[in-house]
Amino acid sequence: MNASKTDETVVTDESAQTDESAEAVEGLDERDREPADADETYAGEADEADDAVPAPAAGVGAGAAAVVSAALGLAALTGTWMGKVASERETLIGQIKAQGGTPAQQISEIYGDAWHATALVNGVFAVLALITAVVVLTRPERPAWVRAVAVAGAVLGGIGLFLSAGMYFDLFLSLPTAG
Repeated sequence: MNASKTDETVVTDESAQTDESAEAVEGLDERDREPADADETYAGEADEADDAVPAPAAGVGAGAAAVVSAALGLAALTGTWMGKVASERETLIGQIKAQGGTPAQQISEIYGDAWHATALVNGVFAVLALITAVVVLTRPERPAWVRAVAVAGAVLGGIGLFLSAGMYFDLFLSLPTAG
């Protein structure tokens, strides 16, 4: 009888330990529990982490291109050093060609060509801004800030292209006439 009492006591102690462990496990969050197998992972957590955070380099190029498009659009509106050099070059060429010409020819050669060279360079920058912005905007799944900066670059490029075309074709201001 003594042996059976010992068996009963052992059984009772094991059941008590099992009940206590079950209660302790129930109190734990699902993430706090250790996997039964060392190789077992929480597949749901790994998938969520991979989906939530994109690869660090994935948005860097698009972000840089968006900023470049905005900068090119701003350059198209304000003018560039290249536009100034082209304008000065055309002014010099116009001065050389206009010696002895009529006043209308002198105005066209000295001022008109320089004006159009500036418009042409600004227009090239505007087209580059538009192309860069469109490329960034057509790429799928970009962060919101990248899309916003690319839209700003496209708007600035569009306005710059409009103003450059108007300047080149003398839509806003025409050359002065000799009178």
